Amino acid sequence: MIDTLAGSANKLELTAGEWHLAINEPNRYLLVGEMEFRNLTQRFEIMLPDVQAQVKLLSDGSLDGVTSQTKVIPCHEDAKARADDYWFGYIVKAKKTTKIKVSVDIQGITYGPSGRIPRVRNVVVPLQFPNSDTAPTARNVGVAEVFPIRTHILAELDNPVEIVKRYVLPRANKGDIVALAETPLALMQGRYRHPSEVKPGWAAKRVCLFFLPMSSLATACGMQTLVDVVGPWRVVAAFALGAVAKVFGKPGVFYQLAGEQARLIDDVTGTLPPFDQFIVLGPDNPQQVVEEIQRETGLAAAIVDANDLKAVKILAATSDLSVTFLEQALRSNPAGNADERTPVVLIRPLPSKILS
Repeated sequence: MIDTLAGSANKLELTAGEWHLAINEPNRYLLVGEMEFRNLTQRFEIMLPDVQAQVKLLSDGSLDGVTSQTKVIPCHEDAKARADDYWFGYIVKAKKTTKIKVSVDIQGITYGPSGRIPRVRNVVVPLQFPNSDTAPTARNVGVAEVFPIRTHILAELDNPVEIVKRYVLPRANKGDIVALAETPLALMQGRYRHPSEVKPGWAAKRVCLFFLPMSSLATACGMQTLVDVVGPWRVVAAFALGAVAKVFGKPGVFYQLAGEQARLIDDVTGTLPPFDQFIVLGPDNPQQVVEEIQRETGLAAAIVDANDLKAVKILAATSDLSVTFLEQALRSNPAGNADERTPVVLIRPLPSKILS
């Protein structure tokens, strides 16, 4: 993500862009993407002295013998690209944009009123997809049959409605329900940050010390991510009141006062590669997402946070669903907590069960 902590004079945004496979052959892929730098400041120029692309290939099998090359091509309206692929320094004027053609995982550096500041924009682009013709294995959970559905690694170039259309609709019957895990939805919304972009402040460095090591708020960067969302004073106040409440036998007050994101943030290692290197926030406006899924596909939908401890939290659900039913159907966490890559679960209620 673009570093927003560098000062108002360096409000530079790099979009995720649009990508396509120019060549798709068994032994060769040519992936082309177009991304845009946006200078969001009102009066400052921002320099781009260096832009680089880095690629990290991920595969279920060995990558021995597989090589990759990257190229960054400037697409400025007022300056042609060099034939030798050299990136020449370029100035993005206030409220202006410029484009580049490139592969994945882009790193740019700005130079301006706030100094030379590294910026990182990570883009995950799938090259292969699971076979949608393979039927998922059904599990009877008492109130319903559940079908964990394998997808590609979901990221910012994906759309939740299109994911449901691609992977769920071909298998769905009338009355079925689609449950989407909250972390993949957050990734599709671009709600993740690399720790190198997080600058822990006084509150984050101190409050994080009082959380259990397995908590996503037990690191300065994880806690700072929450601080950036709700503000330092709310975090400090929630911690102080939560500590007092715990003395009197009432745990969990911190999470009630600090807001929903306090429970939803996943720190480094909290999700699948390559996002195990990132801090992932909870999704934005999940209710709007489920309503859009139902409107576009006809399926009732829910955004859920489930784990192997049989804890299920329903972040959002369409109005025709019962929260109690969803909790019962998902208590066994059919999506899994390891590397199953099944972020979507199709729920088929048994005929004798009532949803509302």
